[in-house]
Amino acid sequence: STQSTWGHSECLFFFVSVILTFLFRTRKMPQPCNPSAHFFGHLGAALALSLANFGAAYGTAKAGVAVAHLGISQPHKVMRGIVPVVMAGILGIYGLIVAVIITGSVTDQVGTYSDFTGFIHLSSGLAAGFASLAAGFAIGAVGDACCFAYARQDKIFVAMILMLIFSEALGLYGLIVALLMNSAAAKAGGNCSPQS
Repeated sequence: STQSTWGHSECLFFFVSVILTFLFRTRKMPQPCNPSAHFFGHLGAALALSLANFGAAYGTAKAGVAVAHLGISQPHKVMRGIVPVVMAGILGIYGLIVAVIITGSVTDQVGTYSDFTGFIHLSSGLAAGFASLAAGFAIGAVGDACCFAYARQDKIFVAMILMLIFSEALGLYGLIVALLMNSAAAKAGGNCSPQS
């Protein structure tokens, strides 16, 4: 009986060809599409809008009460004191922008929306939503304290505006990161194969 034996070069060739075949097939054949990817994408849009609006509502309510008290004690200062309320309202627009972009990116075409894209959209929605929520808390606290202080001292107005600008910047940072993440999702593509 004849027995065939493999040498070192044949074994090495076999293992390299198996590894290359595996890598080639992995790259050529995308992963199956997961229906929950759409859920995560839309969840990102919903969280961006709802968290940003929650921050805007808190900042508007907290600062608005102080503006109402300012209008009772110093009615001629109300128009300058309403700045925190306006800046808190802008935070809702940040969430709306991100939600509209994410919703427009979630496609129903077969094989074009993967888990990767859905998770990026969820992450971008969370980034914009939580950043605007934090900014809303900051604007509400600053606007509340500064409107009461502005009723007694006119010189606090410039400091109030500076504090509000830096508080608003927190929401703007989240918007910028969310837009960058959405553009990364669009560039990556994230193709997947339809499930059978």
